[in-house]
Order: sequence, then C-alpha cells, then structure tokens
Amino acid sequence: MSLDKLKKMVKDHGVEYLDLKFGDLLGFWHHITLPVSELGTGLFTNGVGVDGSSLPGFSRIENGDMILLPVADTAFIDPFFDRPTLSMLGDIMEVGDKVLPYSRNPRRVASHAEAYLAKTIKGAKIILGPEFEFYVFDRVNFFQGPDSAFYDLDSTEAMWQAPDDDENLGYKIPSKKGYHIAPPMDRIYNLRSEICSMLAKVGVGLKYHHHEVGGGGQHEIEVQFAPLLAMGDQSMLVKYFVKNQAFRSGKSATFMPKPLFNEPGSGLHVHQYIADSKGSIFFDKNGRARFSDIGLWYIGGMLKHVDSILAFTNPSTNSFKRLVPGFEAPVAGTYSVGNRTACIRIPGYQRDPKKMRFEFRPPDGTMNPYLAFAAMLMAGIDGIKNKIDPGLPLDQNLDEMKPEDLVHMHMLPTSLNKAMNALEEDNSYLLEGGVFTEDLLENWIKLKRKEVTEIRIRPTPYEFEMYYDL
Repeated sequence: MSLDKLKKMVKDHGVEYLDLKFGDLLGFWHHITLPVSELGTGLFTNGVGVDGSSLPGFSRIENGDMILLPVADTAFIDPFFDRPTLSMLGDIMEVGDKVLPYSRNPRRVASHAEAYLAKTIKGAKIILGPEFEFYVFDRVNFFQGPDSAFYDLDSTEAMWQAPDDDENLGYKIPSKKGYHIAPPMDRIYNLRSEICSMLAKVGVGLKYHHHEVGGGGQHEIEVQFAPLLAMGDQSMLVKYFVKNQAFRSGKSATFMPKPLFNEPGSGLHVHQYIADSKGSIFFDKNGRARFSDIGLWYIGGMLKHVDSILAFTNPSTNSFKRLVPGFEAPVAGTYSVGNRTACIRIPGYQRDPKKMRFEFRPPDGTMNPYLAFAAMLMAGIDGIKNKIDPGLPLDQNLDEMKPEDLVHMHMLPTSLNKAMNALEEDNSYLLEGGVFTEDLLENWIKLKRKEVTEIRIRPTPYEFEMYYDL
C-alpha cells in the first residue's frame, strides 16, 4: 500500500494515532502508539527503536537496540481504540550499518519459507486454511502462590452451572453435546457474527462460524484460505479480534488447548496445499486417496518429522493435555481419508480439484503461527525433495483400536519435553535455505525447557487429593 493510500485512510477516518504491532518469538503481540504526524517515508525507512532484550527469545541487554519497521500493506483501522487509530504490523530488524531482517523475527521465517518453496518448485505457493477453536467464559479467575493455587471458570451455557443459574430458564448444553448447537443454547452466536464482520473489514474472509463440541462455551471460526505469510498475519488478527471483542462484551476468550478437565480441547487444525497457476498440485484423480505423488510425498515429510513439528505447532505444556485418546485429538502419526482421529486427514467431502488439500490436526492456538506454518511447510518440502512415501492410509478409529495394534504405530509425543527432545534430534530440514536458524532453535528450546521446569516444580490441587494422606 502506498503512502498516499495510507494518508487517504487517515483523512477518511479522521485518524489521530498510529499503532504499530509486532510479535515476539513466542507469539505474543506487543504495540507502540505514535501520533499520526509521524506517518511519512521516514517511518518506513528508519522505523521505531525498540528494546529487543525485553522481548522473550530476542536479544541480550548488551545489544538490545533493534528497529521496528511497519509493513504498509497490513494497515487497518483498529476498532478497539477509542480515538481513531490506524494499526500496522511490523518486522523487527537488526541495527547496524544496514537495516537487516532479524533472524528470530517470526515474520521473517514465514517470508523465507515462502521464498524457499518458490525456489524449490518454481512459482508455487503454500495455501493455508486454519480452524480457530476457542472457549468463551463469563468469568475467569486463577492464582498461583506459595501456599495456594486455583482456577475458577464460569460459562452460562454449561450444564455444570445449572444449580447456580439465577435465570432458571434451562437451555444448558450437556457435556460434549455442543456441536453446531442452535440458539438459545448457543448464547453467543451474535458475538461470533460481530467478530467475523469486524474481521471482514480488515480483509480476513469468513468460511463459517459455529458452536463447537464443548458445552462450556467452545466455538469455532474458520477463515478463507491464504498464502503463508498473509495467513500468519491473519491468524494474529483473528486472536486479537476474538479476545478483544469478547473482553469488550464482558466475556473472556481463550485459545488455551485444554482449559477444562474431561471436556473437548481446542485445536487449530491447519488445512494446506501447494498451488501453481492452475490450482492445487496435490490432486491426481488416479492417485492414492486422489492425491498426486507430490502431495503424498509432502504428507510423507510431515509424518517423518511430525514429532519435531509439534515443538512449534503444540508448544505448551497444556497442549499435550489435549492430545489424548477419546476427544477426536490425534495421538498417532497416521494419515487417512475422512478420519478425524488421524494426525493428517484428507477431507472426504472435498470436490474441487483446484483446492485438493489435507488437514493437519495436532496444532493448537498456543502456536506462533508464523513459525508453526513454516515448520509444516519445511517438513513437506523435505518429503517432496526426498520422495518420502507415507504408506497406505489408515482408515480406522484409533480411539477404538486395541493396545497391541497401536504398538506398531508411531505415537506422537506425550509431553512438551518430548517434543523438544525431538526438535533437538531432528531439525536439519528446518535449517534448509536459512529459513530457521540455529540461534532461533536454540532460544526456542531454551524458552520451552524453562516452561516445562516451571510447571514441573509446582504442586497441583489434584496432587493433594492423590498424595496428601500418604
């Protein structure tokens, strides 16, 4: 977007402030607000100084000075500011004789992954379509101290709240019975529509939205497909809009994978395919599961590297409380057609050859989308380059298979620590083309190992129930 177009947006909307948003290594957004008078060519060449040592996984304090360069094409009118504000996403750059992309800037990784694919398969693009699952609660409170710890969640939709419901109007959703449930049980369909309409105004297209399986306020928004870097930006916008509009409505939204015990977890399934000018190159009407060799090799690469991929697609200790049998969550490295217990599902209902795709089901909303999308792509490219055959699809319900049959399958990591072990042992495919860098991987693993330790050293309430009287 040209500077003239930005200035027109400023004039048309009476903009008073510029808000620059940027992500750290873990995927948290940060922002800095400038007066609109700062909008000029200098903003896009000189940027704004930031302290990288204050951002998780970035630079040390002795070389913390970095530059934030806004990206004009990401500009949108931010609806969550009382004063008219133009927001833009930005890239963190290194300070030196030249302004260079910072190796650990997540948007750089996504951009370089796209370039690496285009170089490997001339003119090709990776097209992604995430499904955003999340819970909306009416009250959230949690605390961790040396002498006490608790979390307390409330959803007016949930059956467990029926005894304390002052409204006494019924319409509670039974446990695990919320899938596509209609109003009045679906209480926040209007809020979802509001969010989706707001997203449409900033260029995030809607595929559909609906209530999800979780009766305690679980929902899903699925967006239109887009290329990798654009979808990374859109994923950050979806989370920003969902959380802020829920907050503005007196509610609290979370993309945490498993906020409720024994209730469905929230995933962030990622549909994907490689496309050229004619559409998906994954389609072959005579191929196995109607997939081309390239498509099957891509799947083969993802299954080969799936354990280390999870270090980016499922990067929280809570992630692995979702990846358990019995909740439509994958636990084994398999692929199939139409089987939602598989790690990779080829949708049985897809009919458009130009969009022939598969769905990678393990990911969740704690991911940094730029890094997670790039990791999936790099594994797929490795599969294509080395012609990795994924074998035959497994069209069985893994939740109902006998333990002796599961022994012969590759089971996914059961903890964040195991996923980090896999990343340490299997990462050369990520380093191809300079997409990921060794310093990024080292700092990512360091941050995640610390999270594992922080959880490991804290007692939980259930441990008191199990062990207090021993």
